[in-house]
Amino acid sequence: MSLPPGFLDELRTRTSLAQVVGRKVVWDGRKSNQGKGDMWAPCPFHQEKTASFHVDDRKGFYYCFGCHAKGDAINFVRETENLDFMDTIRLLAQEAGMEVPRADPKEAARADRRSQLAEVMEAAVRFYRLQLKTAVAAAARDYLAGRGFDDAALDRFEIGFAADARQGLFTHLTGKGVSPELIIDAGLCAQPDDGGAPYDRFRRRILFPIRDGRGRAIALGGRAMDPNARAKYLNSPETDLFDKGRTLFNLGPARVATGKGQPLIVAEGYMDVIALVRAGFEAAVAPLGTAITDDQLRLMWRIHPEPVIALDGDTAGQRAAERLIDLALPHLAPERALRFVILTEGKDPDDIIRTGGRAAMAQAIDGARPLLSVLWQRETEARVLDSPERRAGLDKRLREVLRQIQDPSVRNHYAAEIKRLRGLLLGTARPGQTPRNWRPQKPAAQPTQGARASMLAQATDAEDRLHEAVILATLITQPKLIAEFEADLETVEFHLPEYRACAAEILRLGPLAEIREKITETQGPATLENLFSLRHVQIAPGIRHADDPEMGRMCLAEEFAKIEARRGRRKEMLEAEEDITRDADEGLTWRLGQAAEAHNRAQRSQSRDKTEYDIAPSGARMDREERKLAHDLFDSIAFGKGPGGRQK
Repeated sequence: MSLPPGFLDELRTRTSLAQVVGRKVVWDGRKSNQGKGDMWAPCPFHQEKTASFHVDDRKGFYYCFGCHAKGDAINFVRETENLDFMDTIRLLAQEAGMEVPRADPKEAARADRRSQLAEVMEAAVRFYRLQLKTAVAAAARDYLAGRGFDDAALDRFEIGFAADARQGLFTHLTGKGVSPELIIDAGLCAQPDDGGAPYDRFRRRILFPIRDGRGRAIALGGRAMDPNARAKYLNSPETDLFDKGRTLFNLGPARVATGKGQPLIVAEGYMDVIALVRAGFEAAVAPLGTAITDDQLRLMWRIHPEPVIALDGDTAGQRAAERLIDLALPHLAPERALRFVILTEGKDPDDIIRTGGRAAMAQAIDGARPLLSVLWQRETEARVLDSPERRAGLDKRLREVLRQIQDPSVRNHYAAEIKRLRGLLLGTARPGQTPRNWRPQKPAAQPTQGARASMLAQATDAEDRLHEAVILATLITQPKLIAEFEADLETVEFHLPEYRACAAEILRLGPLAEIREKITETQGPATLENLFSLRHVQIAPGIRHADDPEMGRMCLAEEFAKIEARRGRRKEMLEAEEDITRDADEGLTWRLGQAAEAHNRAQRSQSRDKTEYDIAPSGARMDREERKLAHDLFDSIAFGKGPGGRQK
């Protein structure tokens, strides 16, 4: 089957090679630089212990310095999955949300037609560039000179001019043998509703060619010279070549510049991008005057993991930034973030550079704010939170924000930062940290004696450490389960430094058979010796039945479920204690007492039956005798009880 070149180029653009390769390898954390898309791993095509397999995610190519294997995402999937070319294309297209063109003769004809349209667009670019040098373009040249454009800049950006002529371009192209149908289909001319002669779409406008990632001219953007024009900026209509929701102005050069280490800057229009590029910020793009779409956002992240959004400082620019925040939230990940440059009201990047030069723009970019900072400002600015109902409304909005974030690690960090900001906002800020919307609060009341005596209030992290130790030891003993529980492991905030280091090594090494030896090599022998010497680790089902993956799976599911339950209970306790310090009453004390009693009941089985296993809250089966031993041990450590439940 013959596929159009444009389809394969778009497929490669929308496919992350690092994600494709990452399914087959374990990245070397010491050599890899995820932020720059520079990844290293042991080669999946030959046996080796060193990381000689290199992936350049931005360029979309891999190369092994050992066996010299090389290629792109298509080559990698074909080799590792043993698929033919078309099956590989279908697999990657499905993951990228693309539809593979049908195998019919018409597709070849459409590909040929797109090539013809691209040739017509190039002819139009040449014509308009020549028009800029004529007498009718004198006012346009004066305007461009006033904006600092010299001849070199005009040539670099291929700027042209459309005169105030109804059929200037149409007459020129048809005179060279181009059919009227091709000119219309390229979006250069329009056919009147009354069936009259086609007319030029662009008149009395300065023109900027819009090129795709391959460098082909696919559309034009025009700035009106007439201040009374209905549209200051006008783009080509959508055609077989041009889909404005999937295109970025200056895409190709920006991709090259980010590969050299420059930050990706997203501006609002052509003039902003050109001003940025001329000031040395060559990795600048613009979404062609439309609100940034999901496809454009993914394309930005494909070029750079943390684009800097520098939209205009007016109301429209602020609304565009807020829409982008909502669009980005579900897609945020450790390698996909956004930062925002907050410009002075009424200013755009072009204004900043013309008045303050490169240094002013560089300072603005260096001070770019993370997405959460702008989000928090949106949710709290100009809001008075002087009543429980209004504060509850804020909490509801923030919970909705957190629910949109799909990545568990990012969601947990957002939750922690939001909690900190909420505490500052509602009156617990220290001097010098007072937020804008802060309102004085009543002096905090001391917790009642019942609250201080609550088991929840007295709880320590001891039991958490027990569960953490069992998780780490089980994964080291049965490394084949690491891939299955990797996402759960990333969400655990380990209390001990040695546990955190051990977890990081497990995530880095993955399901290696020699994982115990590798951890011993990097962390020293004492780490694992201390871990496996703990009695509650020795009696854990995943350790006692090291050759039984199902038992290890049930053990891990139960331990992760316990940690998650305790985390949720702790969060509720802290919120309740925060409330009680503000307005202590017996109702809140009763709530804490009831929560502690519920926790007590949940920790022990209240009834017995005749089956061999109990069912854990996670749905996993647990050996009843082992569960009782573990709970007795946890009680003795966490709650100071001796054998049989006696208080020490």
